[in-house]
Amino acid sequence: MGVARALYWPPMTVRRVEYEVERVRLGRHLSPHAVRQLLTDHAEYGGWELARLRRYRDGTRDAWIRRKIIRVPART
Repeated sequence: MGVARALYWPPMTVRRVEYEVERVRLGRHLSPHAVRQLLTDHAEYGGWELARLRRYRDGTRDAWIRRKIIRVPART
């Protein structure tokens, strides 16, 4: 058998993506349809995406929404 070689991966430029996160508290009086519409509006008009949705036993919901922070490099 041959000699085992370690795998070589060429160096890569990795850019970390930064997000702006917002927590939206939703009352229990809102129907599932109203919650869906609210989150859809945030996504469509504000560029937000749903990161996490948590529903509590009392019927309230917490939604964490996020959107990318786009940094423009300064001109030199």
